[in-house]
Amino acid sequence: MSAENLRGKTAVVGVAQAGVGNCEGWQPLELMGLAVQGALDDAGIALHEVDGLCATTGSHYFASLSAAEYLGIQPSFTSCDMNGGSSFMSQLLQGVMAIEAGLCKTVVIAYGSNARSNGGNHAGLIETPEWEQLYRPRIPVTGYALAAARHMHEYGTTREQLAEVVVAARSWGAMNPEAFVQDKIDLETVLGAKIISDPLSVMDCCLVTDGAAAMVLVAKDRAKEYGKKAAYVLGSSSATTHRQIDQMPDLTTTAAVQSGERAYQMAGVQASDIDAIQLYDAFSINVILFLEDLGFCAKGEGGAFVSGGRIAPGGERPVNTNGGGISCVHPGMYGLFCMIEAIRQLRGECGDRQIQSAELALAHGNGGTLSSQATTIFGTEACL
Repeated sequence: MSAENLRGKTAVVGVAQAGVGNCEGWQPLELMGLAVQGALDDAGIALHEVDGLCATTGSHYFASLSAAEYLGIQPSFTSCDMNGGSSFMSQLLQGVMAIEAGLCKTVVIAYGSNARSNGGNHAGLIETPEWEQLYRPRIPVTGYALAAARHMHEYGTTREQLAEVVVAARSWGAMNPEAFVQDKIDLETVLGAKIISDPLSVMDCCLVTDGAAAMVLVAKDRAKEYGKKAAYVLGSSSATTHRQIDQMPDLTTTAAVQSGERAYQMAGVQASDIDAIQLYDAFSINVILFLEDLGFCAKGEGGAFVSGGRIAPGGERPVNTNGGGISCVHPGMYGLFCMIEAIRQLRGECGDRQIQSAELALAHGNGGTLSSQATTIFGTEACL
């Protein structure tokens, strides 16, 4: 089973989000259940048909076991692999392989979190890296601030360019009725925000929200059985370089270089072919790093690339069209929401923020402190 042989063999036929924002009194599994039912309804598939489950929360060590029990199903394939926000792209590839191998027919990938209403408490599952504890870093912003500072030192990237990422995200969020923050903002306001880990301000950081998301994956030959336009999985790959930020080989280059190269190769496309770009923006520097590492611009040119509204509404290279983690939703982990926006763009369901004639979409996930990178490329039937 080679990577190229998996191209286009499976399709996402249902997606849903639930509880985005503040859901006082709701538990992660309850929110996840809403999203799973929403995704199944979107596809027109009954819960009892689900025989594959990939589940993650910030509150359960055995998330797939807890989720299966809560949903009342007994799947033949499960995964609760946890690499942080990139987990869902990795789980998607596992689902692709499981379906192709005949282990199951209908895979649900799901996430649920009450990170905001629960005060950011993840039951101790997110640990401070052992050898960094001595220095009492503010996790995770300190590590991303190191990467931002190094990028500024090496390439002349400016705080104004970081602020462009935030302004673009908030502009997209203002066009998305599901976004938690829908107010536009200007560069001066971002630049005047309180610095919390130099050079990153509070506005360079993602939201902390509640929220759940789910998607339904089936084999290509079943995709047309359902009412919604399918998005086919054309390419997918992940890569890791470190756990602790002090062990990152190069603070200005992430493993997205490797994950992106392999995903493009599997899909048979290149960066210039992508219509919709959805990147995990836990912090503003992420977008600049990933645009470079995924080949949308050269290394060191990310700051200039995002300037002048290029990635904002009306720009030539729209990025994070739902508002991203900075403006839409970030309930501890954002990767699944990132993929859902990519799929909705290919379906043409995004209203005022719709990218016209979108056929190819890239969703990129980030886990740990720039540690785990995972890239997935989706396409419409025309791309098969």
